[in-house]
Amino acid sequence: MRTHPLRTRSRRPALATGAAAALALTAALVLPQTASAAETSPIGFGAGTTGGGSATPVTVTTLSAFKSAVAGDAAKVVKVSGLIPLSGQVDVGSNTTVLGVGSSSGFTGGGLRVKEETNVVVRNLNISKPLAPSDGVTVQKSTRVWIDHNSFSADRDHDKDYYDGLLDITHASDNVTVSWNTFKNHYKGSLVGHSDSNASEDTGHLKVTYHHNHFSNVYSRIPSLRFGTGHFYDNYVEGADTAVHSRMGAQMLVENNVFRSTKIAVTTSRSSDVDGYANLRGNDLGGAATEISRTGSFTSPPYGYTPEPASSVVASVTAGAGAGKL
Repeated sequence: MRTHPLRTRSRRPALATGAAAALALTAALVLPQTASAAETSPIGFGAGTTGGGSATPVTVTTLSAFKSAVAGDAAKVVKVSGLIPLSGQVDVGSNTTVLGVGSSSGFTGGGLRVKEETNVVVRNLNISKPLAPSDGVTVQKSTRVWIDHNSFSADRDHDKDYYDGLLDITHASDNVTVSWNTFKNHYKGSLVGHSDSNASEDTGHLKVTYHHNHFSNVYSRIPSLRFGTGHFYDNYVEGADTAVHSRMGAQMLVENNVFRSTKIAVTTSRSSDVDGYANLRGNDLGGAATEISRTGSFTSPPYGYTPEPASSVVASVTAGAGAGKL
């Protein structure tokens, strides 16, 4: 069925001590998100993720040096200089920031894996053409992860299984923010929850925020979410067949996004035996259809955020998303 966006509820700031403090707090809350607003810390379910924090950065230019630099759980900031080819995935330890240098550094042919870790930041990388079974970034059994200002891409010259996902978040991972990234030229964009049969592990987990991302010529999974709780706001989607997909009882709040040249903007009733739930408000569907079989109860995220209106999302996202925009 086709749904109509609901009005966005305004957020009132808490009382502050003194008129000046109240005025400052009010201004901070009512200003819309801008391209630089989330540069020092994540907004959303991943709030509080610090990665390597103020650890002295180490710059690497080779795959062997990178593997050594990101291992272990000590606080570390690893800067990647240049485009490094790899096969498969490199495991990244806890309390790590991986940061690309400039606008063209990163990895091609494979990707990164955050497995059974916590407090990881991945920023400003170009990650391209992750050959199956590797994802561009995989997050498994991990908490507090921030994926920010990266450029993910592949091509659609091969069948849909030639490359794997650009960003997959699975196995009860929690408290993840995906912000200001570009996802381009791919079939399977971002999977959250890998299997319909994984309810015992995933239920109560997989809490993910996506904001200010640009999905261009990505066929589906923007994202596909099972079991978890997802907040998808201020994203720009163009050229999709099926974009947001809530399934297996997942709860999705889809807010102030822009869809262009997209067949199905949001669905809750495809591919799984159990439908998902979705709430829509403030979106510009651009003529896309929606298939909402169940309206969800997730309407108020448990964190502070200020969504900008859909009318300004295209300009903000195209100007600010992707590597080289920090």
